[in-house]
Amino acid sequence: MSDLVQSAPNSRSFRWQDFFARHGTLIVLLALLVFNMIATPNFLSVRTLNVNLTQVATIVIVAVGMTMVIATGGIDLSVGSLMAIAGALAPLIFLGKIVHFGNIYVAVAVAMVVSVLVAGAFGWFNGWLITHFKIQPIIATLVLFIAGRGIAQVVTNGNLQAFKVPQFQFIGLDRWFGIPVQVIVMIILVAAATWTMRNTLFGRQILAVGGNERAARLCGMPVSKTKRWVYFISGICAGIAGLVVIAINSSSDANLVGLGMELDAIAAVAVGGTSLSGGRASVLGTLMGALIIQLVRFTLLANGIPDAAALVVKAAIIVAAVWLQRQNGARA
Repeated sequence: MSDLVQSAPNSRSFRWQDFFARHGTLIVLLALLVFNMIATPNFLSVRTLNVNLTQVATIVIVAVGMTMVIATGGIDLSVGSLMAIAGALAPLIFLGKIVHFGNIYVAVAVAMVVSVLVAGAFGWFNGWLITHFKIQPIIATLVLFIAGRGIAQVVTNGNLQAFKVPQFQFIGLDRWFGIPVQVIVMIILVAAATWTMRNTLFGRQILAVGGNERAARLCGMPVSKTKRWVYFISGICAGIAGLVVIAINSSSDANLVGLGMELDAIAAVAVGGTSLSGGRASVLGTLMGALIIQLVRFTLLANGIPDAAALVVKAAIIVAAVWLQRQNGARA
């Protein structure tokens, strides 16, 4: 009897830990929102909400593809460089530097489609290196992390490409129904990826490959094809994000577009609860993870704390997220 009485608090403690493990990301996000609603003036103003959403949208767009990659047990360090490639190629097309189009709308449409598909093709190349040569993902994607930005610089001769083309810049500057277009793009991608992971054979294959690749092969799953597709999707997402960035800046600088984006995307995925060892993924968690990182930075800046401190806090959040994942794995 005494043993049962002593075990009750431990059982109750475990249930709380398990609850926080499942819903910790949402709890932290709600806590940040409540704190800012109370302590930060004008936090709920349309302007403040738009600023936070537009700043987080690009990270989330990239992180959607990163979530799928990490769910297979991989990693993609090349996304920032692929953003630079797409951002370098698009202006060359819609400004008529490669082929002259008589209609600006046609030029913009071609520029968007071609640039994003090129980024996706480079992503596919990452997957091909990993599956064909059995190279570790961190090494395979490091190739384009280094060479990709060089390709973007060669394409533009290292020059800044400035432009003012409203037909293209709508993706970064316009609002539809009062919502920034890049936020709408973000929502569509998050919804599509969430549906894919939950309701399709491809989504189940991604989790199976990340959970136990050997078992997935023995079950007849197309492991190599699945990996190549997730890296292709990651490249597509990076290409879209690259277009958003240059549209906002009204210029394309191959030296700066996407710089450090791979780290922000990985951080959002980790904080959102996706296992970095693969086999488990939450696209909605990634969205919440990115929002948490953005809100922490906003909260610190709003309270007079330098941006450098926000970087330290971001690192601490990532360490805490990884630690919680290890604890959950140990309990499982």
